Amino acid sequence: MNIEHSHSTELSYLKKVKPAYAFDPQKESFDQWKVKSRAKLRELLGMDKFIKCDDNFVIESDEELSDHRKIRFTFTSEENSTVPCYFIIPKNKTCEKPPLMICLQGHGTGMHISLGIAKYEIDEPKIKNGDRDFSVQCIKKGICALVMDQRCMGERGGNPKPDCHGAALAALLTGRTLIGSRVFDIMRAIDVVEKEFSEYFDTDKIYCMGNSGGGTATFYVSALEDRIKAAIPSCAFCTFYNSIGEKHHCACNYIPHMAEYFDMAELAGMSAPKPLVIVSGVTDGIFPIDGAKAEFERAKLIYSASENPQNIVHAIGSEGHRFYAAEGWKNFEKLI
Repeated sequence: MNIEHSHSTELSYLKKVKPAYAFDPQKESFDQWKVKSRAKLRELLGMDKFIKCDDNFVIESDEELSDHRKIRFTFTSEENSTVPCYFIIPKNKTCEKPPLMICLQGHGTGMHISLGIAKYEIDEPKIKNGDRDFSVQCIKKGICALVMDQRCMGERGGNPKPDCHGAALAALLTGRTLIGSRVFDIMRAIDVVEKEFSEYFDTDKIYCMGNSGGGTATFYVSALEDRIKAAIPSCAFCTFYNSIGEKHHCACNYIPHMAEYFDMAELAGMSAPKPLVIVSGVTDGIFPIDGAKAEFERAKLIYSASENPQNIVHAIGSEGHRFYAAEGWKNFEKLI
């Protein structure tokens, strides 16, 4: 007698489930769907469990370098949660108050990768071959950058390896989620930079980019935060079934009941009508390209009901799980 593997059992349920909040233009307008979907997404992420406190903003260093100014600061997003950040001001600004890009690293050694700094032996290949030096790219384009460590990564735990597992599961016990906490931190970071650094950037042009776990956070915060006007999530998009269902992923990706209401097309659709460039790698082993392409077609249908149907693009790189600067920025700059 063949005994089915338990993972296969759960996958069979996941494959059958259909998102209850899939957009149907015959039943409701796009605006009605978006309001309803955002409310449900906030509920699933446990966003009401995250409580603002005094930001306790502190500048720790301020360096003038050859092509940019780098300000290191910390702030408190919620009680017992300190967020280390860098605010980067390029010397060759595109204008007096250029846009600001929020830069989010994924499951790596920390935010120093975004700065183009290798702290560990494994960092150099990721910077050199993976286009993960996000703030360096921003400096070259004359725009400001906000670099921050996400929870359980870099200076916030598990250095050099991410330490998401325990925190992700403990969060679920109280109705919170680790993705929700990361979204909350990004929103609080926007509060802080608007208050402390608004003289340096255009507060109406705040963007967000990230790869892998940073791309996941970018997807979710872009879906909920209107102050983010455009986004470039990379190597974080696929069907739930083909990615975090079938493949081994970090516990921080899992949100109770999510697939009952949404798949990733719906998360992308909640960003509409803002510009959204979804970056994938053709040989990405954990966000497979076939699932990504199929889900993009669904996301495009949702965008088609918004006021800017052309504002969603799927940029596909020729390799695996990494960022693709040429493809990502080229498409992004066409939309903004």
